[in-house]
Amino acid sequence: MARKPPTKPRKNASQERSRATVDALVEATARILIKEGFEKASTNRIAEIAGVSVGSLYQYFPSKEALVAAVIDRHNDAIMTVVRAAFAEVADLPIEKAVRRLVTVAIEAHHIDPNLHRVLAEQIPRSGHLAEVEAYSHEIHALVRAYLERHRKEIRKIDPALAAFMCVSTIEAIAHNTVLNGAEMLSEKMVKVLVDETTRMVVGYLR
Repeated sequence: MARKPPTKPRKNASQERSRATVDALVEATARILIKEGFEKASTNRIAEIAGVSVGSLYQYFPSKEALVAAVIDRHNDAIMTVVRAAFAEVADLPIEKAVRRLVTVAIEAHHIDPNLHRVLAEQIPRSGHLAEVEAYSHEIHALVRAYLERHRKEIRKIDPALAAFMCVSTIEAIAHNTVLNGAEMLSEKMVKVLVDETTRMVVGYLR
């Protein structure tokens, strides 16, 4: 069985200069993934685009998979910042308004750098970084479940964990597929229709 390449950074960048180097390497990796694909994202190529030596790259990252993992972390952190803010915003809103807002935010969050999102959908299994990705998923499920338990009187009698799974799976699939199918070019009118229909589907299920 082939040994998986390491995906953890060798060390954390603590000084401004080293952080700049790490940022340049992660940005270069993202650019290559978008333009050239995973196979051409060699450490030599990443170092060249970042403007640093391969030796400097290996001071921080043991493999290109570790760099892809860093890209994934940075992208998911950007998405989760938006998602967490949305849940704080809807905490006291009734079901229909909350769902509509969360669907809208899910679509918006998935369109943070859509080209990179599309590539990472294919690269995540190869990076061996699924545990971290699953941690984000667990957090979203926990946030939805907490909201549903708080608004239990507004929904039919149903297990909150199951309801959270169904809601997250539905909204995530729709938002994700708009990116995979190149729908970042959707008109505002079509996005509104998509939000309306998804809201109707999720609220109908909950009630």
